[in-house]
Amino acid sequence: MTAVCEVASDIQLRPLCDAVGVARSSVYRRQRPVMFGPRRKRPRPARALSLVECDGVAALLVEDRFVDRSPMEVFHTLLDEGVHTCSTRTMYRILQGRQQVKERRAQRTHPQHARPELMASGPNEVWSWDITRLRTHVSWRYLYLYVILDIFSRFVVGWMIAEHENAALAKNLIAESIDRHNVQPGTLVLHADRGTQMTSKTLAQLLSDLDVGRSFSRPQVSNDNPFSESQFRTTKYEPSYPGRFDGMPDARAWGGQFFPWYNHEHHHSGIAYLTPADTHYGRAEKVLAARHEVMLEAYAAHPERFVGGPPKRVVAPSATYINPPRTQTATPVVEIGIAAVEVGH
Repeated sequence: MTAVCEVASDIQLRPLCDAVGVARSSVYRRQRPVMFGPRRKRPRPARALSLVECDGVAALLVEDRFVDRSPMEVFHTLLDEGVHTCSTRTMYRILQGRQQVKERRAQRTHPQHARPELMASGPNEVWSWDITRLRTHVSWRYLYLYVILDIFSRFVVGWMIAEHENAALAKNLIAESIDRHNVQPGTLVLHADRGTQMTSKTLAQLLSDLDVGRSFSRPQVSNDNPFSESQFRTTKYEPSYPGRFDGMPDARAWGGQFFPWYNHEHHHSGIAYLTPADTHYGRAEKVLAARHEVMLEAYAAHPERFVGGPPKRVVAPSATYINPPRTQTATPVVEIGIAAVEVGH
């Protein structure tokens, strides 16, 4: 670059820069100290506010009546009072010089909620539950589908359709599901969003009595409850879903057919295309081994059709996470009843 600057006055600059692959602007930038000398500090304009006036404007902007208002609003408020101090741009410049350019309005703040981190390495370790609305043929009348899902196996351990969202109904469903699957005290965590039914004292007391842990999603974060959300999508996009129901008998008849299909026939992509029942009841390895034998027989009969070589044994996931921990030592905190405890992996 130095050589370019020395010969730039003797030959044309463009072909030289093209030859060495240097932008002309870079040459001019390097020549500036030599050609024009160091840049001088911009003189203070005569029309600028004095230091005393700047201090006065700064004090005005932090008065009690203006401290949470924008300079534009302060400017026009003063105009209504017959006062003009300076332009709004000058107000911003004064605030910037004092490192006070920020959101000045008083705004509502929300508490910081812990990121739920849960892991299930087997059935009946973490359940996720939620409620969704089912449309009927009557405008603005809905039915409500309660679903409890085992996140490891994706097995629906309990479901119910009711005419209302009610904490007492949810309590009965959860209690029946825990009893039906013989869940031992202290071994289960129940995850949900922060709906009124999920955070009710009625349900909290039940889970405390049963020694079941509680975990909640962060507000406005749908990814904290992904398994229930995914299951509801499967439910409402399955071809048998009618879209609207005539009433409670119609909805319950549909549920009586859908959930057995979902648990025992639906091959879930998240669990190596096993059915939830196979995973939940420990039949996964047997099914995967049988599938592998079929693939090996097909390979032995027609190896030329397997371009990638012999088929590999498919392995089912060994664990399922809600928000995998950022570090290996991270330990999620969930709530047991009304007391916070740590749940180890």
